[in-house]
Amino acid sequence: MAYDRQMGRKRRDNMKRNYTYMVKCSDGTLYTGWTTDLEHRVKAHNDGEGAKYTRSRRPVELVYYEEYATKAEAMKREYSIKQLTRKQKEKLIENKNMCII
Repeated sequence: MAYDRQMGRKRRDNMKRNYTYMVKCSDGTLYTGWTTDLEHRVKAHNDGEGAKYTRSRRPVELVYYEEYATKAEAMKREYSIKQLTRKQKEKLIENKNMCII
C-alpha cells in the first residue's frame, strides 16, 4: 500500500484512481472536470483535445485536485464544485494548496 498525501489515507497501488480537478485557463477562468488519469487529461486540455470550453483558452494549469475511490464519487464532487461561486472555488484552491506545502 502507498500513502496518498492528498487524501491523507492509505490506498492500494492497483486501485483505479478517480480525480476531480480544476484547471486555470489562460483567460483566468476555472474549469472543473473529472478523470482517471490526471496527467493525461491536463495534457489533453493543453493539446486542444480536452473539453470544448478549454480549447480556446489554452494553455491551462492544474490548480486543484482531489482523489476518489469511485467514478461516482468523483463525478458527484465535480458537480458540487461546479455549483460553487468563483470566490468559493478560489478559497478551496487556496486551502488545499496550503495543506500541500
